[in-house]
Amino acid sequence: MQTAKKMFTMRSAITALIALIIMIVAAVMYDGQVSGSGFWRGIIIANFSRSILGVSAWFGDNYGFGIIVFTVLIRLLILPLMVYQTGSMRKMQEIAPELKKLQQKYSSRDPETMQAMQAAQKKLYKDAGVNPFASFIPLIVQMPILIALYTAIRTTNVLETGTFFWVQLGERDSYFILPILAALFTFASSYLVMMGQPEKNGMTTSMTYIMPIMIFFFAISVPSALSLYWVISNAFQVAQTWTIQNPFEIRRERESKKEAERAKQRAIRKAIRNHKR
Repeated sequence: MQTAKKMFTMRSAITALIALIIMIVAAVMYDGQVSGSGFWRGIIIANFSRSILGVSAWFGDNYGFGIIVFTVLIRLLILPLMVYQTGSMRKMQEIAPELKKLQQKYSSRDPETMQAMQAAQKKLYKDAGVNPFASFIPLIVQMPILIALYTAIRTTNVLETGTFFWVQLGERDSYFILPILAALFTFASSYLVMMGQPEKNGMTTSMTYIMPIMIFFFAISVPSALSLYWVISNAFQVAQTWTIQNPFEIRRERESKKEAERAKQRAIRKAIRNHKR
């Protein structure tokens, strides 16, 4: 199991490197002008825009396909971060019942009890090999990348002139197809994650249903270029969740561990009975 995880992590890192090279090549090959000033808009956003337009040029200046391919490249670029984040989150989910027991045990809010609970939590984290803040690091790193992609699509005026099947990329989707797809993929990804959790809670359940509604209303109020980005990004998220956070596989692994623990306890009880005889 550990070997398979290491191989997957290595493959995701290689894939991310290839995606980065393709993005750089697309930006370098684009011979048009992209305006912008300052470090953020003049360098970061401008090069994102150049890369999107460069990819679009490979498809005959089809900006819809350019946005799709570039969005996939971005998701592949941050895939190693997502793999790490998913692993950290899964470890936290597995010890969530134990954390809940500690909170119930040390329910008093006096300083002495709080210190005892913090010490017990630190021991639990150490024994489980969990860093409670590790899952936030990839999120902090990837957010500027996703914001840059979003801003590049929103501020690259030439994208507004493109069409993609039934939509004008600079206008809203009058048929609401892209917003509906974005909402559905958001729900599918969140629901798969929720299925894999050892315990359900009100916050997770409510956000599983609230986020798709929010994405839908966002998507109907912005140009179709951004709606298309959300559709592809969220569809990739579904595939990613199914691959590295498959709830059915997680449930099987969790049940196997429980069965192994039950078998261990049965063996202990049997040994004690035999010893008494």
